[in-house]
Amino acid sequence: MMHIRDEGTGRPLVLIHGWSCPGGFFDAQVDALKADARCIVPDLPGHGKTADRLPLTIEAAADAVHAALAERGLTDAILCGWSMGALVSYAMIERHGAERVSQFVAIDMTPKVLNDPDWQNGTLNGLNADLNGHFLNAIVADWARLPARIARRLFAEGLPVPEAAEALARTEIAAADPVLLKPMWASLTAQDFRPLLKAFPVPFHLVAGLCSQLYGPGVHRWHADNVPDCHFHGFEVSGHAPHMEEPEKFNSLLRELVKG
Repeated sequence: MMHIRDEGTGRPLVLIHGWSCPGGFFDAQVDALKADARCIVPDLPGHGKTADRLPLTIEAAADAVHAALAERGLTDAILCGWSMGALVSYAMIERHGAERVSQFVAIDMTPKVLNDPDWQNGTLNGLNADLNGHFLNAIVADWARLPARIARRLFAEGLPVPEAAEALARTEIAAADPVLLKPMWASLTAQDFRPLLKAFPVPFHLVAGLCSQLYGPGVHRWHADNVPDCHFHGFEVSGHAPHMEEPEKFNSLLRELVKG
């Protein structure tokens, strides 16, 4: 069974974390918003307290999130997915529909991570299938040196990072199990949700760190050109983690959506 932090009262706010960064990366949002929203924060498969209790795929994660919402009878939810969490959200909607969701927030994410000759809006470092094969081989073998690199890339390069956020990233990523993270990375880099986003069934809010080291303006333009009812929210001094780098601004956005 998937571990879920379920705290607060009010409209459901479902916060789905990114790769190697379990649900605790949303603790600041829960603390700030639990008076206004019922915060549902899972640890996805391969992460945190869920660990290896579920299959290590995006699809299994999506099914588990949907089951958690159904078991609780939750509807009219604000669904928020950060990085890999956005892909899990897309998979949930693709597999189970959006009847329980009224608004969606994507945090600094593309619908397709890998670049290819016809798609250059994957990661800014040019990750393609060949390079991804090398990275997959390195996840377990080189894990001792990878957490520091991953943590640095979460935040805007050359700008101050909140000390607590940086400490959380370093500690939690280093504590992750690379044997479990590897299949989750393989699954997330196999996804392509462009067709779904072109017919997305609920209002879509793209929160983008304008200093992101992972995704750039091409991703923002693609959403504006292709996703119906798309709303762009740029965070000027954030990288890949606006909810950690500019938490007050981010929490204000979620509070506005929750209050409707």
